[in-house]
Amino acid sequence: MAKTSMAETSLKEEIEMSDSSINPTPEKAQQTSKDHTFIIASLTVGLVVALAGNVYLGMQSRDLEQNIARVEAGAHAQIAKVAETTDARIAEQQKQSNEVVADKVKAANDSAAAAIRRARTEANKRAEELSREIADAHAAVASETSEINALKDTTNSKFTEVSTNVDHVKTNLDDVTTKIASTQSQLDGATADLKRMVGDMGVMSGLIATNSKDLGVLRAMGERNYFEFDLSKGTTKKVGDITLTLKKSDTKHNRFTVEVLADDRRVEKKDKTIDEPVQLYVGGNVQPYEIVVNQVKKDQVFGYLATPKMHLARR
Repeated sequence: MAKTSMAETSLKEEIEMSDSSINPTPEKAQQTSKDHTFIIASLTVGLVVALAGNVYLGMQSRDLEQNIARVEAGAHAQIAKVAETTDARIAEQQKQSNEVVADKVKAANDSAAAAIRRARTEANKRAEELSREIADAHAAVASETSEINALKDTTNSKFTEVSTNVDHVKTNLDDVTTKIASTQSQLDGATADLKRMVGDMGVMSGLIATNSKDLGVLRAMGERNYFEFDLSKGTTKKVGDITLTLKKSDTKHNRFTVEVLADDRRVEKKDKTIDEPVQLYVGGNVQPYEIVVNQVKKDQVFGYLATPKMHLARR
């Protein structure tokens, strides 16, 4: 295309030159004719060259188009090949991925199935254990129920027996109440014969017994402790928690002398009479001990010792 443009430019210049030579001189006519011939020849050559250039350019253009077509065909072929290869690789990777996923899914399913089997096994085992425990519990409840029923029967029997015993005790209690009332009446009658006296220490004594019968009444009243004794002259005897020694007995005047050992102290009670409360304080008690002699014989006396039921210290 560039060569064609150059030929057209040369042709225009030559035409312009020929126009400037109109009406040439005769001398120049021959020369002009030669020049015209040369110009025509040159133009012809130029046209041929231009045509040849156009042909060449056309051929080059066709070659270029063919090359471009071949390149495009090759590119399309390469693109198709790459696409095919890519599709193949994608398919292969997809296949591998599917296989990996399938393997993982299978492994997960296997693991889940194994877990389910273990859970079922544990559940069955626990169910069996619970069944045994329930059976044992039922057996225990049945045993306890049987024991409770037996105990209930025994309790009912005992209750009936106790009720009978209560009725019997009530009857006996009524009898005892009657006897107590009778005994109290007898005691009231017996104590009417008992008396109190001021002892040798100036303290009003308790009730004094003058014989064994009266002493029995005092014991029944339970106000004091009573210890009977018989004491021979020159002998020592422990009575209760004190020790007595008879020093002298006078049957004519019913008098006696006795030595008392109490709290590691010796006290002599001289010329005491029968039924006289011989008093002494032992262990710091508020109430005194009382020695009462009811009978005096030759070198021998008979009597009792009365001590407080409760030992209350003197202030």
